Amino acid sequence: MERVEKFLKDAGTYFLATVDGDQPRVRPFGTAHIFEGKLYIQTGKSKDVSKQIHANPKVEISAFKDGQWIRVAGELVSDDRREAKQSMLDDYPSLQNMYSADDDNTEVLYFKNATATISSFTDAPVVINF
Repeated sequence: MERVEKFLKDAGTYFLATVDGDQPRVRPFGTAHIFEGKLYIQTGKSKDVSKQIHANPKVEISAFKDGQWIRVAGELVSDDRREAKQSMLDDYPSLQNMYSADDDNTEVLYFKNATATISSFTDAPVVINF
């Protein structure tokens, strides 16, 4: 899982895919954080992406860097604990301009039943389950 987090952080931006009814939705994200042995991302509860995740928690993310790409497929689980939110905000201080661990909007979610695949055109894929 640490390798997955490092890849996502090094890439800087990854793309999160959700489903909105029968329409796929993809948008850029930039948070990846390990807390209590789980890989977390962050968003706002007021955003459509949050509503889509709660309706169907199966998501996939993808990023590309240095000739390699990663795909992470799994389910996202919301963690409303203040400690989880604060840990994310501590790792991403720039988010503190928009979010607080004590507001009603900040949402952190962790992956469960996840599979990450790191691929390139030259090497065999690396598969990481977590």
